[in-house]
Amino acid sequence: MRLTGRPSITRRLTLLFVIASSAVLLALGLVIASSVQQHFEDLDMEVLTGKMELTRHALGMLQSSADLAQLAQQMDHSLVGHHGLEVLVIGANQAVLFATPNAGFEPDLIQASAQHRALRPQLWTLGAQTYRGIAAEVTTGISGQSRVTVAVATDIGHHQSYMRSFLRTLWLFVAGAAALTGVLGWIAARRGLAPLRAMRDQAQVVTAQQLSQRLPVDSVPLELAELAQSLNDMLARLEDAFLRLSDFSSDIAHELRTPVSNLMTQTQVALSRERDADAYRAILESNAEEFEHMTRMISDMLLLAKAENGLVVPNRETLQLATEVRALFDYYDAVAEEKGLMLALEGDAQLSADRLMLRRALGNLLSNAVRHASAGSCVRVIVSASPDSVAIALENSGETIPAAHLERVFDRFFRVDPSRQRASEGTGLGLAITRSIVLAHGGSIAVTSGAGRTRFTINLPR
Repeated sequence: MRLTGRPSITRRLTLLFVIASSAVLLALGLVIASSVQQHFEDLDMEVLTGKMELTRHALGMLQSSADLAQLAQQMDHSLVGHHGLEVLVIGANQAVLFATPNAGFEPDLIQASAQHRALRPQLWTLGAQTYRGIAAEVTTGISGQSRVTVAVATDIGHHQSYMRSFLRTLWLFVAGAAALTGVLGWIAARRGLAPLRAMRDQAQVVTAQQLSQRLPVDSVPLELAELAQSLNDMLARLEDAFLRLSDFSSDIAHELRTPVSNLMTQTQVALSRERDADAYRAILESNAEEFEHMTRMISDMLLLAKAENGLVVPNRETLQLATEVRALFDYYDAVAEEKGLMLALEGDAQLSADRLMLRRALGNLLSNAVRHASAGSCVRVIVSASPDSVAIALENSGETIPAAHLERVFDRFFRVDPSRQRASEGTGLGLAITRSIVLAHGGSIAVTSGAGRTRFTINLPR
């Protein structure tokens, strides 16, 4: 199934790449434009301050109004080759003492600039042209004209034309660079996300029949290695759960087939011909035993299902283990006596646990030990305690469990000897229930078997 209308990582990365690169290029272009603009202003100021000093010197040499004619000639000579440079000298009552041909600036504007922003660059507009200029008050030697206002300005039209061309080129370059970086960013994002697509393709191969498939961790980038490992761990858990569910289904079908088959056979035989009341009673009693066996099996399976899903919560209370074990001894004493077994208890300890659940776990182990113990031997229960935990060991003499079966004795419906009669073996869930009860209490259980002795050990936190 292909998903549409969802956010695309490739599209997001491409967009972020375009925005970031365009922003960097634009910022760089604006910095360059500002630097060029400042450079033009510095060049203009160098010319303007030079001409202002020349004008100041020329005006300082004047002694009378008759010298103004020489001033005009001197200024004309000094401005030769300076195209676009304008000079304006204003005397008292805003009288123009000297002006270049295009220096038609407002006297009020010039005098205000000289008073408030002397020798500081300003932009003046004259018609369609823009000038950068400075103004200042200058002292002369002419009586009655001791102080005059001088303005020096240069046409910056060529600077403005250059800046407009520069900014236009900058915008075009940024637009082209954004398109190019968008393509490159898309290619980079696609190549960078290629391992994810490969992981997707490999994950699509995983089915209920192929849960053993795993994602390659070594061939993916470092950033995706943890994700691949997490997915592999998840697949391993799913495979284990699926196998256990499959095994459980097979086991339960196998275990229920026998009692159901017995019930059907006995019922069909009973219906094959008429029988007396005693015969029917015997058949019903046999069927009742099969139903009881199935009821216990179903009840045990429900308990195991709850335990595996964490639904079994112990109702803890302080227990004296010796007391609980002796109560179990009283229950199994008759069975042990039939086989000539002796039940022995060593040690004692206090433990916080669920009384009924712990009795069931120990009862399953004790029943298993009594069932498999050699006649005339001793079944021992050994209780030992440490500051943090309590160990309960059940030991019996008899036929040892093969090493290959030790890891499976706690599996559901597992029997070391499949040929044993089902009636004597119970439902085959006793040890599995015992383990689930121990795990629900936060403990552990282990089994060892050798040299004619089998030992189950339960470790529980105090």
